[in-house]
Amino acid sequence: MSCLSHSGGGRGGGERLLPPGSSVGAGRARRGRAGEAAGGRLLAPGNGGEGSPCPRPAPRGACAEPAGPWAGGGGGSGGGSAMPPPEPMPGYGQLLRRGYGSLAEAVRGCGDCGWELSRRTWAENAHLGWGEVLLCGLGALGWTALRRAAVRSLFRPFGEWCNLQPKDAAKMPESAWKLLFYTLSWSYGIYLLFFTDYPFFYDPPSVFYDWKKGMDVPTDIAIAYLLQCSFYGHSIYATAYMDTWRKDSVVMLLHHVVTLTLIAFSYAFRYHNVGILVLFLHDVNDVQLEFTKLNVYFKHRGGVYHRLNDVISNIGCLTFSVSWFWFRLYWFPLKVLYATCYSSLQSVPNIPFYFFFNALLLVLTLMNIYWFLYIVLFVAKVLMGQMQEVNDVREYDVEDSKKTTTAKKKEAGLQLPSALKEGMHLKNGLVKDKRL
Repeated sequence: MSCLSHSGGGRGGGERLLPPGSSVGAGRARRGRAGEAAGGRLLAPGNGGEGSPCPRPAPRGACAEPAGPWAGGGGGSGGGSAMPPPEPMPGYGQLLRRGYGSLAEAVRGCGDCGWELSRRTWAENAHLGWGEVLLCGLGALGWTALRRAAVRSLFRPFGEWCNLQPKDAAKMPESAWKLLFYTLSWSYGIYLLFFTDYPFFYDPPSVFYDWKKGMDVPTDIAIAYLLQCSFYGHSIYATAYMDTWRKDSVVMLLHHVVTLTLIAFSYAFRYHNVGILVLFLHDVNDVQLEFTKLNVYFKHRGGVYHRLNDVISNIGCLTFSVSWFWFRLYWFPLKVLYATCYSSLQSVPNIPFYFFFNALLLVLTLMNIYWFLYIVLFVAKVLMGQMQEVNDVREYDVEDSKKTTTAKKKEAGLQLPSALKEGMHLKNGLVKDKRL
């Protein structure tokens, strides 16, 4: 069975916070079950040994010897004063070299990885109660009920008042709802990363400083996690039963499942610091996408063309394309993947579920590349003159509108059966209005 985790397994495995080059505890033998579980584990390059001055969890300050510059780090706002200086952001080459080297060394040092170790690691390191799961589930139901009420009482009446075209009026409530949520969530992410003492954006490796299993989650971060976890639970249902079905809807469902898993597991293992950074780097593109789509829907309303909405949608398309690459394909791998693949092992040599989290983050990166290909396709069609205005190339009705004239000519010369005409509105066996 493939390796699913890389953890010390024993007590105190997550408490070692030795910086590279530290020799604290070198050569000291572990006692009891902690030593047996940690045998043969991978250590971060440069650590003097696998021993720790406190082989069992101890209160802060109980160890006689200091743990080096990582001691008292930024687990929450107002962390310790001995923080190391921020590391310069690496390049792609450094990410590949160090990331691949760390992963390869972790694989070689993980001789007993498998389901049994994963089960034991979960039991010893994960902290997720049924009350928290229930609260997240109730939040997902709340988001669904709130969306239905907003669509029925606000978004749909507003679309009718603006006299939008029928196809635009049908899709406008979805974009308005998503714009509302992602604007709020991204604004809250800005507050956490730039208006508090958290250094995670400017110093991504700090997300693992002073990490301890079962550590308290700061209230402001816990609120963000509750909102995001419950919303993505709602989004899985919404993509299948409420949203317009698009060419990438299956990938979108996979994205929501991966994101929900990352949120839940990162909370359970107390990797909430890096989770906030991941959410911040992704939410901004959703804000731009939905804002641009709303302007596309509103540029033809009341039977009149509105140039201002057209100009805004063109500018939004340009900024969305650039920011997608910058946030998701530049900052995300160089800040997040570098921290999780390489820096995590420097701060916590036996970090739990190392392979599991990095595998999911890699899947998320591949999906970002997949969607970036849609952006490249759109730009190529504009440059080649195949598209005269901004449209979502993922939607089937955009593709069908180009074939309307040809289809009408064919139907004029050949009377098609009504059932076949209805079948022309099916894509992958799913009706566009999502009546599954």
